Amino acid sequence: MSEFSVITQSIVTINVTSSANSFGTERRFQKDLSVADLKNKLELLTGSQSANMKLELYSKDNKLLSKIDNDEVMFGSYPVDDGCRLHVVDSTIKLGEFEDLSKVEKFEMKEDDYAKRTDSVRAFKERNKMGRFAETDPEELKRKEEEKKEKELQQKTKAEAMKVGDRCEVKVVGQPAKRGTVKYIGKENN
Repeated sequence: MSEFSVITQSIVTINVTSSANSFGTERRFQKDLSVADLKNKLELLTGSQSANMKLELYSKDNKLLSKIDNDEVMFGSYPVDDGCRLHVVDSTIKLGEFEDLSKVEKFEMKEDDYAKRTDSVRAFKERNKMGRFAETDPEELKRKEEEKKEKELQQKTKAEAMKVGDRCEVKVVGQPAKRGTVKYIGKENN
């Protein structure tokens, strides 16, 4: 196989779909990969054994280009290009077999038992006083409430100085400033 080489781009980006599941994935493969090696890589993506795989190559327009049936040749010897879809057909697996979560045995624990554990996320949060377990200082809460009221008062004062039709500039963190015209003054109803 070393006497042949791929003249076009050596890596191709294709969408891989399977008869075993309803979703696909975009992957990059070397064109000088043998079809047998490609099938071995596809085992990890699809869950199908390489011996049971039948490969079909579809164009960007979803038209069948070729059935890939010779394991000895290079993948690039087929008319594969970026955006093509490689469909893996496995008759031993039915559609959605790996997606049905009702067949999965789930572990459940009583609330009391979980609360007693010391190696849980809840125990970690309690030890480090995080989230709902954070200590709330009444003075800190009062200070935050006052800051909130002060900010609302400042916004109300600014809103009273505006009128519909005024020009304005809006600044949002992480975005460039945007200029426009005031169309509404008041609180937003969610």
